[in-house]
Amino acid sequence: MEVIRLSQWAEFVAHTESKPGWAFRGETSAQWPLVSSLTRRLETYCADRSLWPLREARALRVFRRKAHIYLSDRVALEDDLRCLALMQHHGAPTRLLDFTKSPYVAAFFALEDAVADAAVYALNTPALWSAAPSFDPALTRERIDPRVSGNFERYFLGNRAPVVWFGEPSEMDRRLVAQSGLFVLPGVLDQPLDSILRGYAGREPMIVKYVLPAEMRAPAMQSLYRMNITNSTLFPDLEGLARSAAHELEVVWERLIEEYRDRVAADGGVPERGSP
Repeated sequence: MEVIRLSQWAEFVAHTESKPGWAFRGETSAQWPLVSSLTRRLETYCADRSLWPLREARALRVFRRKAHIYLSDRVALEDDLRCLALMQHHGAPTRLLDFTKSPYVAAFFALEDAVADAAVYALNTPALWSAAPSFDPALTRERIDPRVSGNFERYFLGNRAPVVWFGEPSEMDRRLVAQSGLFVLPGVLDQPLDSILRGYAGREPMIVKYVLPAEMRAPAMQSLYRMNITNSTLFPDLEGLARSAAHELEVVWERLIEEYRDRVAADGGVPERGSP
């Protein structure tokens, strides 16, 4: 994996604009390995890795058995990738890794809550489109497509094949559309994505890691705010609007602040109701 440490927001823009068609993922900490929420959960609470496939399969069965209670249409539960996406959407640990076609959306997720160096990973999806792992050149993206009935159990659930698939479910929800999102699905849970990709031969890197230093956060978040990349646009619901209030606490409108201070001074130091 190629690692590039940046110093200015403009460098990030230049680097990612030169990668059309790639997919991106933001991580709040540059130290975190590129693994799924399911891997993190199992590493913490299930030391015996031989049991991981059984535990994942059971979680899927339990979800499918009960989720229909809350759904008006249970069709999504019959599609492996859509079912995983539904679980992920509602907070369940899954093997899905969220990526986006927008480097700016990835940067937002990387920097929003960062207090130290963050990272954005760029995945060479154009090269991966027709690539296959060296151990079995027949395992192309098309061959292992989890949207095909039986393929998730055949190539992923057993946790045996170090392969990578990327793409979108047959039907997308509002958040996935708003975020220009797609999923990356690793075939094994006990390796980070960059380790799996080392098994894919190619003339160019399959993945690039951009390290975004802590001092880049403020100007980057200001730029993203001007692009209208906020929680309220990336999560087009009441939850997203509420989450967007966190960044509003950071936004300083100098002219309004000065006017507010002048009014407070004129009122004898007592803020009036409704002041910014």
